[in-house]
Amino acid sequence: MTLNNIKYVYFLGIGGIGMSALARWFLVNGYEVAGYDKTVTPLTTTLQDEGMVIHFDEDIEQIPDHFRQNKAQTLVIYTPAVPKNHAEYVYLTEQGFTLQKRSQVLGLLASRMTTIAVAGTHGKTTTSSMVAHILRHAGVNCAAFLGGITQNYQTNFLLNDPAEDLSKVICVVEADEFDRSFLTLYPNVAIVTSTDADHLDIYGDHDSVLDSFGAFVSQIKPDGALFMRKGLALAAQTPATVFEYSLQEGSYRADNLRIENARFQFNLVYPGGVIEDIALLLPGFHNVENAVAAGAAALQVGVSPEAVREGLNTYKGVKRRFEYILKTDSKVFIDDYAHHPAEVEAFLTSLKALYPDRAVTAIFQPHLYTRTRDFANEFAESLSIADRVILLDIYPARELPIEGVSADLIYQNIKSPQKWQCSKSELSQILAQNPPELLATIGAGDIDQMIPTLKKQFGDQ
Repeated sequence: MTLNNIKYVYFLGIGGIGMSALARWFLVNGYEVAGYDKTVTPLTTTLQDEGMVIHFDEDIEQIPDHFRQNKAQTLVIYTPAVPKNHAEYVYLTEQGFTLQKRSQVLGLLASRMTTIAVAGTHGKTTTSSMVAHILRHAGVNCAAFLGGITQNYQTNFLLNDPAEDLSKVICVVEADEFDRSFLTLYPNVAIVTSTDADHLDIYGDHDSVLDSFGAFVSQIKPDGALFMRKGLALAAQTPATVFEYSLQEGSYRADNLRIENARFQFNLVYPGGVIEDIALLLPGFHNVENAVAAGAAALQVGVSPEAVREGLNTYKGVKRRFEYILKTDSKVFIDDYAHHPAEVEAFLTSLKALYPDRAVTAIFQPHLYTRTRDFANEFAESLSIADRVILLDIYPARELPIEGVSADLIYQNIKSPQKWQCSKSELSQILAQNPPELLATIGAGDIDQMIPTLKKQFGDQ
């Protein structure tokens, strides 16, 4: 497929974080963009304000007439989350429109540029946005398609400056393993942060996850580079030059790591030397490791060590990734998107290291019935790092209930000194009766919609 004859682009599921980034790319590059999503969100409202026509009813008649009448000039991009019996999906398929998954189109766009792809079952959003910020801060002409809203730019999409030769533009892509989407990418440089078992509703077992990551790294250009977290077994499957990184070991690593003034500070050791005095605004041991990987990729494409330091020191993070909601001398409220046991463990471990003298109250909303079923014991172990745990009901997302699967599978094995299981409507009362000193909300569902209310309640206590 080429874009040469396309004038109109229609999105099924335009409000998704990855879909909206693609929609923005097409809009700023002169295409007319319209789309459907099932719910109104701040992001869809922003897209409408930017000039996109969006509707929220499953209704063929609301697809713009000139899109429907110009089949050859209309590209339809859909997310795998849209069910195959969706009325608009069925209509557009039966009428012979060109339909492409988001990942396919992203692969097409990225192939025109020099691509840095960041993959991993966790860490990829923060790491990819770190890379993008280092490049942008250093004045490198780059585009970025990210899986979260960056705090530095308040967007999930960075547009490159016009260039006669697009191969000179660097494209930073968050390479998503869900639905094997990252197999549309053939990057020049890749980072793989983790290959833990996840999305077993798609893959079935961990071996299939590992096979998919192996296929991804096999697609790195032969003259390219793979930055792989130490301990991952991917080196034999790629034609690229392989470098290992981690918090303390590998060709790229952190040294002299310490916490000063609630900031993680360290030196970045790399084969050519040491970048001293990096002080992250974004907390977390796992984010130091992400910073090592991001710095490594930036050095690989020619960014100077000084510019890497400046980029990392000014990186503010991503919405819902260790995001401070309230921070005073007496009260701290942090929100995080963690939805895998390893992510929950990394977040809570870092939180306890930052505030060793405060009891942590963690509110966790499990995401997906299948993930809860597959990792119930691991979630319980990770959550037990917190002093007090409030466990909400499962957020189903795209799934139907599974008999015998509920948040209780996690709750019964949590070892924290205090724990509660409740619905969202009961949460306020529990917090009122048990005021926290350090509050954390955790999860990938709709728990973020509760943050304004929780912030007010916590701030007023």
